[in-house]
Amino acid sequence: MPPRRSSGHASRTSPRTESARRIGSADLVSIFEPMWFNRRTVSALMGTNRGAALAKILIGTCSWTDKPLIESGAFYPKKSMTAEDRLRFYASNFPIVEVDSSYYALPSVDNSVKWAERTPEDFVIDIKAFRLFTGHWTERSVFPRDLEHELPALQGKKRGYYYGDIPQHIRDSLWMRFESAVVPLAKAGKLGQVLFQFPDYFYPSTKNLDHILEVKDKLRGFRLAVEFRSPAWTDDNHLDETLRFLRANNLTFVAVDIPQGLPSSVSAVTEATTDVGYIRFHGHNAATWKGKHTTSGERFDWYYQQEELEQWAPRIKTLAEGANEIHLLMNTNNYDQGPRNARLLAKVLQGQLSGIEKEEMLVGPAG
Repeated sequence: MPPRRSSGHASRTSPRTESARRIGSADLVSIFEPMWFNRRTVSALMGTNRGAALAKILIGTCSWTDKPLIESGAFYPKKSMTAEDRLRFYASNFPIVEVDSSYYALPSVDNSVKWAERTPEDFVIDIKAFRLFTGHWTERSVFPRDLEHELPALQGKKRGYYYGDIPQHIRDSLWMRFESAVVPLAKAGKLGQVLFQFPDYFYPSTKNLDHILEVKDKLRGFRLAVEFRSPAWTDDNHLDETLRFLRANNLTFVAVDIPQGLPSSVSAVTEATTDVGYIRFHGHNAATWKGKHTTSGERFDWYYQQEELEQWAPRIKTLAEGANEIHLLMNTNNYDQGPRNARLLAKVLQGQLSGIEKEEMLVGPAG
């Protein structure tokens, strides 16, 4: 599929390259050097348009707080590190992170303030939307306690709700709380995209398109990204319409790398519908993708092989032609899979850098 260039979108300015430091080739073999590239590097990566202002590539992981990662002892220097020390360490190694805890429960203003304070000036934080907002079943226990008495009574064995089950005034309150929690990141200049991951039973329909527009209206002023888990959105009958809708509404399309060959498999369509390209790597563990599991680590249990990620290099190059910034996030989160896979992806992309000396690669501050 030919690359589609975005037009008419305001670019997100960042002091990232201004605060960058030069490194020597010996530094590149460091296990956890910061994983980003400047525009000149990507120009060399693509081998064309050397003088053009092309995309910055940011590589990171989905979450830095997963219990298996901490207990593995393979990334953080000590298992006993405080929450503050862990985030500071993570941010000294990667330029971007995706907050996934906000999917399971509403984020708090206090946490967002701390995230902003504990990360470098040019750090980018994508944040995942609360699951009720994307049509996922949501347990009663995760709703704010002060709203519990206003929730509808549960019938029979039901323990939770879908979006349509919740009265409008409660939904409005939840939206306002989520927005308030995100504002500190935006004020600090660190908010990237608010990610909306819609489930595999969220099909193309007028009703669901209207819901996406409602989402956009509720979070006006923020950059939103959309990940579809239903393959119908990107099949031959709907792909063009899907991309056209996202472009018209300045919504970022999220490409996915997931197990293929399953009824729920989404094809690896890679398109820029805004000035930001976004790819989430979920691994290829078909055995656990739709099976019963108790943790996300079990579902996304995957160490990538180099050849698997090499297949993505041409797609990332194409994506970089139509965007100003690329977010590449590893959602493989068992043990040290996230950081290790992110480092491997950086290595793969570095291996594609022809025509530029390694000493010319710019990376962010080490701490």
